[in-house]
Amino acid sequence: MVGDDGDRGDIPVASMVESIVGCKWSLSLLRLAADGTSRPSALLRGCPGLSAKVMNERLQKMQRFGIVRRTVIGDKPPVEVDYTLTPFGRRFIELLDEVRRLQRDVDNGEVPVER
Repeated sequence: MVGDDGDRGDIPVASMVESIVGCKWSLSLLRLAADGTSRPSALLRGCPGLSAKVMNERLQKMQRFGIVRRTVIGDKPPVEVDYTLTPFGRRFIELLDEVRRLQRDVDNGEVPVER
């Protein structure tokens, strides 16, 4: 699977979804990125309880999947780093938004769930 943002290897989208949805921090970071937050310090502030180490691990994974793009601005320290959603990442967010809408509809009784 190759997208316009680079080679993601042979990772099926379903595996990406499982990896991202299985981590509350990834979901929070994606939501912040979708809302326009791009600086690591702002992402960290937006996720109380998230450590810088875990944030970097999650962002690196999303970068490998082609969901976010990391941009370094400047040649010498201090450099600025920004994370933005790729076109694939924007499509990925649409999928997560649909899951949220389904949950809302289930919670409101609009979609019955048989058990």
